[in-house]
Amino acid sequence: MPEPRTWQLTAGSAALGLVLAAAAVTAAGPWDGGQRTAERARAAAPTTGGTHHAPPPAPAAPRRPAPAPSAPGVLTALHAPAGRAADLAAVLVPLLADPGLGPLRTASVVDTATGRQLYGEGAGTPMTPASTVKIATAAAALSALGPDHRIPTTVTATPDGRSITLTGGGDPTLDPARLKALAADTARALKTRGHTSVRLAYDTSLYRGPALHPIGPNENIAPVVALMTREGRLDDSHSGPAPRTADPAGDTATAFADHLTEAGIDVTGDPAPGRTPKAAPLARTSSAPLADLVERTLTNSDNDLAEALARQTALARRQPADFQGAEKAVRDELARLGLPVAGARFADGSGLDRRDRVSAALLTGLLTRAADPARPALRPLLTGLPVGGFTGTLADRFDTTPATAGAGLVRAKTGTLTGVNTLAGTVVTDDGRLLAFAFLAGRTVSPYEAQPALDRLSAALAGRK
Repeated sequence: MPEPRTWQLTAGSAALGLVLAAAAVTAAGPWDGGQRTAERARAAAPTTGGTHHAPPPAPAAPRRPAPAPSAPGVLTALHAPAGRAADLAAVLVPLLADPGLGPLRTASVVDTATGRQLYGEGAGTPMTPASTVKIATAAAALSALGPDHRIPTTVTATPDGRSITLTGGGDPTLDPARLKALAADTARALKTRGHTSVRLAYDTSLYRGPALHPIGPNENIAPVVALMTREGRLDDSHSGPAPRTADPAGDTATAFADHLTEAGIDVTGDPAPGRTPKAAPLARTSSAPLADLVERTLTNSDNDLAEALARQTALARRQPADFQGAEKAVRDELARLGLPVAGARFADGSGLDRRDRVSAALLTGLLTRAADPARPALRPLLTGLPVGGFTGTLADRFDTTPATAGAGLVRAKTGTLTGVNTLAGTVVTDDGRLLAFAFLAGRTVSPYEAQPALDRLSAALAGRK
């Protein structure tokens, strides 16, 4: 039975309001750490009111204006249930049956305003998530450390000033410019103390266990060590696969020694592994805030940064900073958030490990928590998601009909391994509601068939009322 005409007008008003709001955010710019500054400010701001202005003088015999007739309807449209479950199932079931998704597929769709699951197909069944596990990794890090946490890299001198140690804090985003600035700061501090010649050690002891990811040497990830520059990349790339050095820490220490020499400090001998002296650091450099690191992790599907976030979570929860310690810390942190972790496995933080297990319900639960106005610390989980057809790992997707309906409306984390294709994120519906979704497919034959099928599923949600 058709909906009443007045309801359609109401929903249209809500949708128009969202379009205008989106235009305002776009105009506000500029991009800052993977999102617009205005968008972050809006996401983190309390939701109990807008900007406060001094009220004008009250006129005599003030009269309270009547509410706009459309206001109650708009609010109803924004927070109403997502239609009949049978209607949503009628749309999704045929799309889930696409042969490109293989024989194993699960799904969850949740209205973030109410937390109500609108559709589920094996939603609680743990599946190999591939890179969508990064949503869990990032959520745990934000919950344990907060969005303002920064990862340090320090330089400390021995009491006699004859030796210094470059200490890695686990920041894979350390770049040549910051490393050179750190050397310059170190040189100034040494000269102030009357030292112009030192031996250099480097300390990577913050991390434990094997440095190599279980998949072994791979262009998708560098050895997981506490000290590295540019994620160990040997080319000019900033994301995606790249040739990697086998010794990120040694290479970084060698480059640091060269910068010290340029700054007027004689470095005797070659840099060697060592322990950090018990003293206050001479100099330090820090990463961008954790909120920015999370956005970069999700937008670019950054494996090195994801593993760093997992280890930072382990350190925050007093677990060993290795794969096992990170797994326990991430799982425990998600449990603290009240999420369904039964059967979940976080063998790594990046999703490269096929032993990872995550349910569609867990992913939509995470995204729903991030949309909760009472949890602004988790908001980078949403703002860091790639935008369909525009950014990150979704830049080249949503370009064929009918998936084009989701371009610009779907924000989602991709997941791709051989035989595994996943997509989890959010979408704004025609009537202005924000839905969280997760679609996981296993034993897929080809990503060229599975990915368009996943895109069509999420795009179909954008047209729901």
